[in-house]
Amino acid sequence: MEEIQIITPEELKKKLEEGEKLELIDVREDEEVARGMIPGAKHIRMGEIPANLDYFNKDKEYIFICRSSARSGNVCYYLQEQGYKVRNMIGGMLAWPGETE
Repeated sequence: MEEIQIITPEELKKKLEEGEKLELIDVREDEEVARGMIPGAKHIRMGEIPANLDYFNKDKEYIFICRSSARSGNVCYYLQEQGYKVRNMIGGMLAWPGETE
């Protein structure tokens, strides 16, 4: 299994502050997302990823986020096997230093 690319919460925050256009996907459950999401992230629950493959474009890179980075890591492995470019935000929302909405 190929290693998953990662991004730290600090690196992600800096890229967003610099205005970089990133594809952020939050895979947490509804009640977790209700407590706050990274601005601009799209919410697709982990269990709904296989049914939403048509949303993803193999030419784009997606950054996956969950509470601690375990679920998003699993999603990254799954999508990488399907040929998608993915990154996992390590530490998840527990480590996110920035604003939430």
